[in-house]
Amino acid sequence: MTKLTHRRKFVTDSLTGAAVLVATNTLAVRSHAASPSDKINASIVGVGGMGSGHVKRLLARDDVHLKTIVDVDQSHAERAQQTVYNARGHRPETEEDFRRMLEDKSIDAVVIATPHHWHAPIAIRAMRAGKDVYVEKPASHVFREGRLMMEAAKKYNRIFQHGTQMRSADVTKEAGKVLASGLLGEIKMSKAWNCQKHKHRQTPADTPAPAGVNYDLWLGPASERTFNSSRFHRHWSWFREYSNGDIGNDGAHDLDMARFGLGVETHPNRITAHGSRIHLEGEREYPDNMMVAYHYDEGKVMLYEDRGWTPYGIYGFDSGNAFYGTEGFMVFSRRGYFQTYIGKGAGISVGGAGEAVALGDKKGPGMRGGNGHPEHMNNFLDCVKSREQPIANAEVAHLSCALSHLGEATYRTSGVTHFNPDTEKFIDNPEADKLLTKEYREPWGMPDPV
Repeated sequence: MTKLTHRRKFVTDSLTGAAVLVATNTLAVRSHAASPSDKINASIVGVGGMGSGHVKRLLARDDVHLKTIVDVDQSHAERAQQTVYNARGHRPETEEDFRRMLEDKSIDAVVIATPHHWHAPIAIRAMRAGKDVYVEKPASHVFREGRLMMEAAKKYNRIFQHGTQMRSADVTKEAGKVLASGLLGEIKMSKAWNCQKHKHRQTPADTPAPAGVNYDLWLGPASERTFNSSRFHRHWSWFREYSNGDIGNDGAHDLDMARFGLGVETHPNRITAHGSRIHLEGEREYPDNMMVAYHYDEGKVMLYEDRGWTPYGIYGFDSGNAFYGTEGFMVFSRRGYFQTYIGKGAGISVGGAGEAVALGDKKGPGMRGGNGHPEHMNNFLDCVKSREQPIANAEVAHLSCALSHLGEATYRTSGVTHFNPDTEKFIDNPEADKLLTKEYREPWGMPDPV
């Protein structure tokens, strides 16, 4: 079987087949009102930001009973509780400590939408307690957590869905068909980018935590410290103890799609990375620009670029991808878009409305569509019932999240690293190896092995 034929089969089997399963299961679920015995008892941990959207997506399903809302901020929990009451006429229980929810044997599924440093500790404990989990991106805060979540999902026979929603989008399904068709030739290189304009305030003085907030529980596995609003709601993304910066926040979506487009199912073997601070002011532990290249054994390359200070993107998109083949290329964005350009002389420019437009007559298939959010949640919930593997399971999550971690570790150490995909260790680089895991404040340590 040639590489190109193998890639066509891989994309067709893994994406199109899964998409058909999603569509079939979703239609089946929605074709009738759920009986009480068909109900999925669900809980959600973290209902600010993305969590508040997930509450609404859970409520869109007649077969889901949102039983418990967990948040360390009482105001967030009460707001979500009111949302449920307005939609369903009942008030779910609220908890500030997820461990109490895990003791409830009637809970089937848990959605986790906390800051990054809490994802794996909650997910592994939930799977050990017999719950299926939907974990927002990035599933892992450090590399090793991804492998541990894979082990936990297998050991406890749990459904695990990673919150990379474009995996379930109609645009991704159609783009996958084009890639599998061979129209663009063999995809040898993919690029991911994340270009936004951030602003950071100067750090205010420490204060007591707001009323109704259990800040010690918010910190959880992170080190103990006094409350500061710059390290809390809407600002925690810029600190390594809680987040993964641009490359692991929105960049996690774009790297996941870059891996999808490139068709690689292993870790890279060589990584080069550069980053610096050249524009943004204010407190931020991450660079405001970053460039990473990932090299694979099979002769493929993945590129990542982020800029945190530009009001414009690349090819008209702040967040996107390009898949470069031997016969043409595709521009893809999680904003719900793809367009292909084929043959010698193919190229694009950016039009007045910020749209990517073809140069000459080399434009091929393209599409506009959705971002996959409802479909992705439906895929998870359908798999809770069917016990089929979801489209972004723990292995898919680990391979994609690893790109953020490997890029960050390389940037913080030698700038160029070599990695063994089999042992999941850097080669002759103990400094980088240390960044594959971390210390956890008690009692939040992780079992290793699971």
